[in-house]
Parts: sequence; C-alpha cells; structure tokens
Amino acid sequence: MLRDLESPNLSPAAMAQRLVRYADLVPCRNAFVDTRTPGSDRKENFTIIGPGVAENPDQFVHIREPHGFNIGGARQPENCINSQHSHETAEVFVVHTGRWRLIFGPNREDGTLEIGPGDVVSVPTRMFRGFEKIDAGTGFLWVVLGGDDPGRVRWAPEVFHMAERYGLKLLKSGLLFDTTQGAAPPPDTELETPPNPEEVAALPTPPRARLLECYLPATAVQPNPASALTSDGVRESAVIGPQASDDGFAPGPILGWWHHGFTLRRLDLTLGGATPWHRRAEAEVLFVQTGSLSVDWPEGTLTLGPGDTLTLPIGLARQFSAPTEATQVFIVRGGEAPAAFEWIAG
Repeated sequence: MLRDLESPNLSPAAMAQRLVRYADLVPCRNAFVDTRTPGSDRKENFTIIGPGVAENPDQFVHIREPHGFNIGGARQPENCINSQHSHETAEVFVVHTGRWRLIFGPNREDGTLEIGPGDVVSVPTRMFRGFEKIDAGTGFLWVVLGGDDPGRVRWAPEVFHMAERYGLKLLKSGLLFDTTQGAAPPPDTELETPPNPEEVAALPTPPRARLLECYLPATAVQPNPASALTSDGVRESAVIGPQASDDGFAPGPILGWWHHGFTLRRLDLTLGGATPWHRRAEAEVLFVQTGSLSVDWPEGTLTLGPGDTLTLPIGLARQFSAPTEATQVFIVRGGEAPAAFEWIAG
C-alpha cells in the first residue's frame, strides 16, 4: 500500500542528481557494431537511465538506478542511419525533434513509417527495424526500453558484413573489438556470427495494419477525463497502456502484443496549469517535450526545459506546474497497471 511507504526527504542537491538536462547529455559515437558504416557513422547514442544496449563498455550511463525499464536516446543529423536490428524487449520511440523514417525488414524491404515531433511508436519485439533522420538539421529521439536488463540487439546479416569491412567485430560477449590497429581478439573469445536464414525467418515483420496499431501520432492523442490529474489547465492522456489501471485509464491506445513493463502517458499543461500535490507507488520518469515544467517537492523546486529527463523516487510528494508557458511532458511509469496516486493536502 502507498500509505505504508516512507516518504523520502530529498535535498535539492540529491534531486539534481536525478535530473539529466538535454545540454548535459554525454554521447557515445561508437556504441554499436555499425558505427563506421557510411551513413551510420555520425549518430550519437545516449544511455540516460539503466545500462541500455550499447556494445561499447565506454558508453556513459547517466543514472544507474534500476527502474524496471531503461531510458536512452539517439541524436542524428540528416540522412544518418541506424542499421537494421531486432530487440528482445520493448523499444519505444518518442520523437523530440526532427522527422524520421522507420525502416522494417532485415534488408529494409518490408516498408517504412515516417514520424515527426510528438509522435510515439512502440516497435514490436523480435522483428528487424532501423531508422534514419530525413529532414535538415539534427534530430533527437527519446527511447524507452523494457526491463532492467534490456538484453542485446540482434543485427541483420548485412550489418556484420559492412562492419567487418571497416575493422569492427562483435564478440559473443556483446562487446565490440576494433581490428584497425592490427590487434586480434584474445584467443579465448568467440566472435558473434550473423543470424542464419532460419533465424532471420523467425523474426518476421508484422503486416502494416498490425504495425500501425503500435503508432500514435501527436495529433491523435486524446485527453482522459477520468484521470485524477485532469483539471483546469491540466490534461493527462494515455499513449501506451497494456491493460486497465487503477489510476483511471482503460487499455490503449497502444497496447502491444508483447510485454512492455511500463506505461507511457502525456501531460499537457496550459499556462498556469498545476496538478494537485500527490505521490505514487511506481517509479516515474518525466521528459519535457515542449515548454517549461516546474517540479515541486517538500524540500525544493526544479525547472525543466525541452529535452530534460527527471526521475522521481517512489513515494515522493510532488506537484507539476507550468508557471511561464504551455508545456507538454511525457511520463513513463513502472508496471503495466499503475496504482491510483495518493492525494496530499496542500
């Protein structure tokens, strides 16, 4: 029960350790085996919360605390490609900036989907997908991965062949090895091998109509009047909800036929809008899409801007408001059926 939780006392300095500002993101430019492949050599990968799926041990992890899910990001310039790969756990893209094309199939043969700012896609597990930035300038995807350990990606065969041309090999351990300096992998290590035709066939692309069930354009998001956070100036909307939950949400609109382990909501606040003071029984991570969000807790206040990520401890009293401008925030909550929050008298 929520009332049995001890409410944490969190100093401003301790809360600042739970905030990752967009300007402070530390990229890894050689996180994966395709990092030298032309078209993929300019991407930046980020591990914001949790270990992520990077194959380079030098990948910087901003917050290591387990949440039941991982938060990451990808930043790419125009025409930069993230190569075809498959995940064993959920992979959700929230488009922060730029226009992107998702590409399906082991050889990019199974169709595409174009997405833009505020759109959300949960790509099914165990299918090949890649993505590329398609408009001018640099864009950023905020990414949610399922599980404390989201496992490793499985690359399409062509990715292995291209990587070898540029001196990179992937070890069975999941780590990268660079052969361009003349060194060979240690003799007691094994190289990862490309998936064979049977393995590829076991990772089919669902029909397009099925894939579109996993896509929610920004313009299609519908506020939920049953949400306890909904009030004058505040609207909470479902994005990913595998099942009905005690905080007033029916399943959907993105359900998924695979395990997510989290829900995704969108909070829209008009200028001056504020939620009630409340606390929750789940891990909760905020990502500011647009505007400026004030987060208050008993010991202090933080102001978040676009692209900032903040994780809030379970049981912490909190209030969200938009004192300076209209604001849009995506919220990840742990578990597929969050509990009702507890009101706290002001």
